[in-house]
Amino acid sequence: MITLKSKREIELMHEAGKLLADCHKEIAKRIKPGVTTEEIDHFVESYLKKHGATPEQKGYNGYKYATCASINDEICHGFPRKQPLNEGDIVTIDSVFNLNGALADSAWTYAVGNVSKQASDLMKITHEALYKGIEQAHVGNRLGDIGYAIQSHVEQAGYSVVRDFTGHGIGPTLHEPPQVLHFGAQGKGLRLREGMVITIEPMVNIGKYNSTLDANGWTARTVDGTLSAQYEHTVAITKDGPLLLTDQQEERPF
Repeated sequence: MITLKSKREIELMHEAGKLLADCHKEIAKRIKPGVTTEEIDHFVESYLKKHGATPEQKGYNGYKYATCASINDEICHGFPRKQPLNEGDIVTIDSVFNLNGALADSAWTYAVGNVSKQASDLMKITHEALYKGIEQAHVGNRLGDIGYAIQSHVEQAGYSVVRDFTGHGIGPTLHEPPQVLHFGAQGKGLRLREGMVITIEPMVNIGKYNSTLDANGWTARTVDGTLSAQYEHTVAITKDGPLLLTDQQEERPF
């Protein structure tokens, strides 16, 4: 069942989102060659504790970490690890914050030092695609409008949109209906209503969109070993348009 959030509930989720956005800004300062994603995970857990919040995904279906850390060909749900990041890597850090029962979810792909033009272009297109989807998150539009906007932008650039993992409704639990696809047809799918809160989180591959799952049962990676990037915001559907609950106030790609 889709839950519509009250203005007060959205305000509380926005507070959690602001905390998560500020944490991503701190992560950006720390991502560099030689740093480990385990260190980043420990930083995020300490940051949460300092601000009276908790990592919502820790313990979710047995998941052990405060973050997901997906490197290079890993699409999502990579485990934080002790191996240092290398110059030229790209890494996606994904986390869900719980602040006094209100949730916010955001993932961001970071360049580790100087990256290739191929990696930089992938990040740029994926970041742009996120906002192409958000632009469609208006009352009365349909979920297919979001997916179509993302897919069109990505495929025009010669990349592919992951099908196996999607956005979702959020709050008061981590994963709620509706499923938010990052591909689709205009005018199709569920109609967006005021009070819905969803994640828009395109995962984009340089090569094929197919994924394969590691033996750990969590980490998804590209079938052809090509790079993958992801950007995610938690978005409230309001009468005044989409409200980014995890907005970092970064420079917009439009």
